[in-house]
Amino acid sequence: MYGRVIGVGTTGAGGATLAATGLWLNSMAMVVTATTLVAAGVALFKLAPRRRTVTGR
Repeated sequence: MYGRVIGVGTTGAGGATLAATGLWLNSMAMVVTATTLVAAGVALFKLAPRRRTVTGR
């Protein structure tokens, strides 16, 4: 159902193929997964304790 709705907005044979196969759904899922993993990695990096440097010695 969603593939057909999204496919209507695309043009040409490429849009028809995406709508018919549902391939756009898999691609979108991969983009969301990658974005989530990157955001989680950045959050963990920001939570990691920083090394203290001793100055003035």
